[in-house]
Amino acid sequence: MSLSKLVYTPLNYMGWGSLEQLWPEVARYAPSRILLITDAILEKLGMIEPISSKLRQQGYEVVVYTDVVPEPPLEVGEKLVAYTREGNFELVIGVGGGSALDLAKLAAVLATHEGKVAEYLNLTGTKKLQHKGLPKILIPTTSGTGSEVTNIAVLSLETTKDVVTHDYLMADVAIVDPQLTLSVPSRVTAATGVDALTHAIEAYISVNANPITDGLALQAIRLISGSLRKAVKDGQDQQARIDMSYGSNMAGIAFFTAGVAGVHALAYPLGGQFHVSHGESNAVLLPYVMGYIRSSCTKRMADILQALGGYASYLSEEEASRKCVDELERLVSDVGIPNTLRGFNIPESALESLTEDGVKQKRLLARSPLPLLKEDIRTIYQSAFDGVITEPA
Repeated sequence: MSLSKLVYTPLNYMGWGSLEQLWPEVARYAPSRILLITDAILEKLGMIEPISSKLRQQGYEVVVYTDVVPEPPLEVGEKLVAYTREGNFELVIGVGGGSALDLAKLAAVLATHEGKVAEYLNLTGTKKLQHKGLPKILIPTTSGTGSEVTNIAVLSLETTKDVVTHDYLMADVAIVDPQLTLSVPSRVTAATGVDALTHAIEAYISVNANPITDGLALQAIRLISGSLRKAVKDGQDQQARIDMSYGSNMAGIAFFTAGVAGVHALAYPLGGQFHVSHGESNAVLLPYVMGYIRSSCTKRMADILQALGGYASYLSEEEASRKCVDELERLVSDVGIPNTLRGFNIPESALESLTEDGVKQKRLLARSPLPLLKEDIRTIYQSAFDGVITEPA
């Protein structure tokens, strides 16, 4: 058995109406100047003004920063960090999806460091984080990324993605209020929901899984698979939104400890080269990666099938693992996400460059129960292009 790391988790408020915990938490830090990082869409929807106005009424100076884009490029992170360093802020609040939260974590930590963000990247950076930086409060408005409970900030590079990762990036406070997710469009609900499901599944089959992450991951799979279709169909379904929020948060904690693997490793180049959203990149690859590695984790996939509601007890592990792949394929299709790379207008000629970038994600690939070498990765991309589940020869 491998040694399990006991990870730090933030002060975590969960449940309908939990946004009300923001005011006493801000008061604990007594900041004179707050940087609130969000995106322009949330500001336009009117979701940010009530938060910023109430903070100002309580005597805080609040600067709202909205230069946030999905799958943020490195240069967006560089610009925000420079802005934060110059602003004399004492508290950072991130409100939004994974991109806003990742950027908030990055800004809070690197505000008190020197050098470019690029110098702290996992694959190519040479600098190490030395201290915690500014306190940060993270408030997700989607149910998917789990960014509020992880120590990673993801940035897009020219053809792939890289991360800044350290426990200093953990939130001091996370507030997960399902009410904030009611306005999320169905396509984003689908993509972020399958992203959260992928977190749970990959945490469960990870070589670093342990009994605690197993329990969290399986319950997250139950909650997400039982509510995602409902949330996509009716965004105002309160119980579906609650279940998605809890499932996403649990999946985030599970994968923060156990890690994600092949699906995420192959998804990063899709986002980097073709700007496919992170959630949709995971979704389109999920059945093909799981189908390819199936024989290395049949018992675990039988467990996943049962958590998906597939009633695996009357099937052999072999049969259940195969049905699990079918169920994942069906779920992705049911929530309206294209089920092949062709569906995202990715040409077959790109498979070689995707493979070259995918094999570089050694941090993620190391957690796969089946080692994925270059030829395996190329085969999986081809399968996802053709729409045919394949297994190793």
